[in-house]
Amino acid sequence: MKALLLTNEYPPHVYGGAGVHVEYLSRELAKLIDVEVRCFGEQDLVSDHLRVKGYGVDSRLCATTDTKLQPALQALARCLSFTAEPIDADVVHCHTWYSHFGGIVAELAYGLPLVITTHSLEPLRSWKREQLGRGYNLSTWLERTALAMADTIIAVSNGMKQDILRLFTVDPARVAVVHNGIDTDEYHPVSSNAALVSYGIDPGVPYVLFVGRIARQKGILHLVHAIDHLAPNVQVVLCAGAPDTREIGDEMAAAVRQVQARRPHVVWIREMVDKGSAIELYSHAAVFCCPSIYEPFGIINLEAMACGTPVVGSAVGGIPEVVVPEETGLLVDVGPQDAESSEPEDAEGFARRLAAALNRLLADEPLRRRMGAAGRERAVRQFGWPAIARQVAQLYQSLCRTSATSAKPAI
Repeated sequence: MKALLLTNEYPPHVYGGAGVHVEYLSRELAKLIDVEVRCFGEQDLVSDHLRVKGYGVDSRLCATTDTKLQPALQALARCLSFTAEPIDADVVHCHTWYSHFGGIVAELAYGLPLVITTHSLEPLRSWKREQLGRGYNLSTWLERTALAMADTIIAVSNGMKQDILRLFTVDPARVAVVHNGIDTDEYHPVSSNAALVSYGIDPGVPYVLFVGRIARQKGILHLVHAIDHLAPNVQVVLCAGAPDTREIGDEMAAAVRQVQARRPHVVWIREMVDKGSAIELYSHAAVFCCPSIYEPFGIINLEAMACGTPVVGSAVGGIPEVVVPEETGLLVDVGPQDAESSEPEDAEGFARRLAAALNRLLADEPLRRRMGAAGRERAVRQFGWPAIARQVAQLYQSLCRTSATSAKPAI
């Protein structure tokens, strides 16, 4: 059997959880079946049972187009490049809307069973219009069309599955839940702290850690607003780069500048750090904070848990399926959310609840140690990539046996 994975992100161009997912899933699947990855970029890699090829786009394409429209239109062009080359796979598997047009063409032109993994859902990310303009209309259309055509939709959490069934007209039998995973041999507690020193973090002072993109859905601005309510003499480390838009980047810069003027020990690392540095940051953090207002799963929470760090996370999406309250961390109620933006209606209340949960753990080192150990054990026991790859390979095999006779909904 051979699977063709289509994706925007693949190393070295990874900026979110979907890219992490595809990197590790493709590696583990290649131990079971042949895998080809077609992605955005210039990658050209070959190893046992794994072939990776990146596809660029002519710089003249969209040169005079509105900059907000360019990402969506360029994605369509890359997807055509994905499918213009011959395909000899048995199944095509798409990750994020950027690759969905490629999956649609592969199904129609090559007769392949189509699998879609939903890492997020466009109707629940209305703030993307700020980034994509009317390109958001394209992304939502692509997602809706691809999900209607898919033989199997993989939801990365049960919460995501419920959102799919609520927002789209799809047969529940076509939706499977397969959680994201973590390589616990790679992500584990380490004693080295060179990254801390290089970024100006005091290893002797407890710190709260955030790792992620500067994006509305990640809720980082709510954490910044919670800093004033944290106990004194703790550090806050914001490992946050790759802003979705210039506007949110400017908003982040202003908010951090203001809080740094009021209290010391707020460190902003304005880049997406390498994996080794991230593992050091996770390992030495007193608490990891995931303040997302929308999070289908949240691989970052698994990364922190695998490194033995307790998590304070929002009680949204798939986070409650990863973080066990009072065992591996604490969950914080976001409260009522605006139907359009998903922003908390009481943003100040959410910030204060985040601070209260963080303060509780910061004040109780024995509790942090117990939760950190339990989180590590849970990550090892329940979220290993080999088991996840086996589930996905079994889905492929089932599809290949039944695709010839399976009825599809009309488009």
